[in-house]
Amino acid sequence: MSSLRDVAERARVAVSTASAALNGTRPVAAATKRRIEQAAAELGYRPNVLARGLVSKRTRILALLFPAPHSGFGLTEMQFATAAAEAAKERGYHLLLSPEHDDPVEELRYLTGLGLVDGVLVMEVKLADERTEWLAEAGVPFSMIGRTGEPDAVDHADIDFTRMAADAVAHLAGLGHRSMAFFNHAIGAYSAQYGPAIRAGAEFAAAAGEAGLGYVGDLRASTADEGREAFERLVAAHPEVTALAVMSDQAAVGVIAAVAERGWQIPRDLTLMLVLSSARVAEMFHPRLTTLEPPSAELGRLGAGMLIDRLEDGDGEPRQRLVPCRLVVGDSSATPRNPESEAAR
Repeated sequence: MSSLRDVAERARVAVSTASAALNGTRPVAAATKRRIEQAAAELGYRPNVLARGLVSKRTRILALLFPAPHSGFGLTEMQFATAAAEAAKERGYHLLLSPEHDDPVEELRYLTGLGLVDGVLVMEVKLADERTEWLAEAGVPFSMIGRTGEPDAVDHADIDFTRMAADAVAHLAGLGHRSMAFFNHAIGAYSAQYGPAIRAGAEFAAAAGEAGLGYVGDLRASTADEGREAFERLVAAHPEVTALAVMSDQAAVGVIAAVAERGWQIPRDLTLMLVLSSARVAEMFHPRLTTLEPPSAELGRLGAGMLIDRLEDGDGEPRQRLVPCRLVVGDSSATPRNPESEAAR
């Protein structure tokens, strides 16, 4: 294994200069730095992160906190994490994925107490989140992918839920639908304070009201069985509903099964839309579902970038961005069924 001294000899510089160029402890002339980096690449030299941390007081390791739901770490969540890791790597940092369990604050206390991480990136944020409260009190640098109920002074990148709901409702209203429903996540699948679920529910209700659409938003489903049952309750109580937005991919599976059992078809008898699911997931359904695709990669990159900016630039105005979803129209959107023809059937 090559050493720093080997790199310095190949680049024809002092060991201290090679160390400064590779560890960023002091400025080095651009041409000299390029020569040192080339020598390190040729020799396959990799800096010792812990040794470098002893000198610079920085490890250049970030922790990504993720309290995985019961459904596990899916494609959409993986896109957040992968993009954050790539953004960190581009700036010379490493990302440590830290799944959480029963006591996230205790795990945070242990993780940061080891002195191995410079900062923390928080995902799956609750409106009142004990993790962010502890990090703020402990003085640990952090940023959020998502946001708490009062994120005024905290760096964060999140979905623009107001725009998301408005785009979805405009799509349905433009097709001629006059009544819609929204199946939110079941309480048992996520915390009752889970920010995306609460914001999505509130914004869908507001957007439907503003557009003059009838709205049913009191049903929840996170599994296929729950989706089937929620759909049957919806049809029994609100037969006027012709469009449905579903927060859970698994619940959508149950809805599609229940639609088929009735002898209905999508989209002839029901327009079905996924909420916060990638286009790749939507393509796995038959028919291919319309989806509001979250900006997962962009949010992951923004969250990591904000944290690194805070670490390197210090104090300053909070860095905050809301990013809209992308409406990807599939084969599950259509004009509503004719009530008269439906009665005839």
